[in-house]
Amino acid sequence: MTAVSPLVWILTCVGFLAIVVLDLAVIARRNTTVSIRSATLWVVFYVGLAAVFAGLMFALRGGTAGGEFVAGYITEYSLSVDNLFVFVIIMSRFAVPPLAVDKVLYIGIVVSLLLRAIFIAAGAAAIAAASWVFYIFGAFLIYTAIRLALEGENDETDYQENAVLRGMRRILPISPDYVGSSLTTRTAERRMVTPMVIVIAAISVANVVFALDSIPAIFGLTSDPYIILTANAFALMGLRQLYFLIGGLLERIIYLNIGLSVILAFIGVKLIIEALHGSHIDALGPVHLPEIGIAASLAFIIITLVVTTAASLAKNRLDLRRAD
Repeated sequence: MTAVSPLVWILTCVGFLAIVVLDLAVIARRNTTVSIRSATLWVVFYVGLAAVFAGLMFALRGGTAGGEFVAGYITEYSLSVDNLFVFVIIMSRFAVPPLAVDKVLYIGIVVSLLLRAIFIAAGAAAIAAASWVFYIFGAFLIYTAIRLALEGENDETDYQENAVLRGMRRILPISPDYVGSSLTTRTAERRMVTPMVIVIAAISVANVVFALDSIPAIFGLTSDPYIILTANAFALMGLRQLYFLIGGLLERIIYLNIGLSVILAFIGVKLIIEALHGSHIDALGPVHLPEIGIAASLAFIIITLVVTTAASLAKNRLDLRRAD
């Protein structure tokens, strides 16, 4: 796999910055809530961008890099879908005005993308320094998979304000009410921040918490920081529009947690096997440790997501028939 030159890194960052500015310009001009049609077009736009980027990866860096990007993007995007339910809960819990939802998601996701970049750099440095980090990542993903499978369906009681939000409430002068989509307001006495700031912080923290699962997962598919960063960026940039498109459909994908737990467990086992191979251990007793390539990983991830979605929709149809 060829290394990515500094010029490519710069051009990629400039490209992502241009998309962020475009998004901001669209939000600034919007004076109505996001429609299903608009959300659909934007989701198609972002998925299309990711597909074009994947094509460039295949053409310029070869099949391995292209396959790693596709597998990483699908994994990050599917894991991000689970974030959407938390976003719905946060918007409801904080009673965010409909016209302000888009802005909250935009700022929260941009902040979380910057924080994820720091996590990715730290993870890459840790792996470069010591290969045994794969054991830690693998064990953590298997633990996360078990915990996710045992959680069952998402529920509003799952979300609780964390220490960061409680600390912000103690420190910041917060106005009692929203002022449109403004972040600050001035009263007769002083300038105050609106509850929008707390909501943005909640979205950002939620994204970072989910990154603790998703970033080790993508390191199980590739160790290339460029692929990891771009896959995360494309997945997060399309997440806001996906919120408006399938927010109401999330409750129908009842087996989502199970599907994601299977994917995380698979990648966790893959990481541990790779770490064992790195330690020149090719078998555990009579059990041979296979080489799990990117094609096999991609196929497993796609099949798991398809089966999860199909099983969820079938269960929903069965429940509707029983209700009738």
